[in-house]
Amino acid sequence: MFKYMNDYIKQFKDDFDKTVEFFKGELTKIRTGRANPVLVEGILVEVYGTPTPLQQLASIAVPEARSIAIEPWDKNIIKDIEKALSDANLGAAVSSDTQVVRVTFPQMTEESRQQFTKMLSEYLEKAKVSVRQVRDKVKEDIEKAFKNSDITEDDRYQYREDLDKHVDELNKQMEELTESKRKEILTI
Repeated sequence: MFKYMNDYIKQFKDDFDKTVEFFKGELTKIRTGRANPVLVEGILVEVYGTPTPLQQLASIAVPEARSIAIEPWDKNIIKDIEKALSDANLGAAVSSDTQVVRVTFPQMTEESRQQFTKMLSEYLEKAKVSVRQVRDKVKEDIEKAFKNSDITEDDRYQYREDLDKHVDELNKQMEELTESKRKEILTI
């Protein structure tokens, strides 16, 4: 990762990091050929009048490549969980018995794989836009400092060059994550 970071980049490091982490989180939600608990963990279930994330209500397991088993700690809420999963439009079959709710994903078709890879590109573009917005804030601060004579013109160019290198590295990192996920989606 980026070795040297000037003070202007450091001021916005958290913003850069949050953008990349959010992007990584979005990637985990995109379905591949295998089921993943992340696909259902954050789904809100209306329980006792309160929307609660599924992961706080049940254990979530992947017993087979294309299915997720959800075992609620309180068996009285099975129907609530089943309803929330059905309403979430996961593109999967939802069924339950008295103990477990099962989510079974269909085999991915070539068309669905293409749709998911298209989503990847859209997520990547949104993440790059967010990084550019943070970059613009850093550039503004550098320009203000230059106008206020807090830094020299040489410093200004050096800081902007450092910033461009940092942004390039973040974009490269996100592109590599995207390509890895794309391969995962396209693997049959």
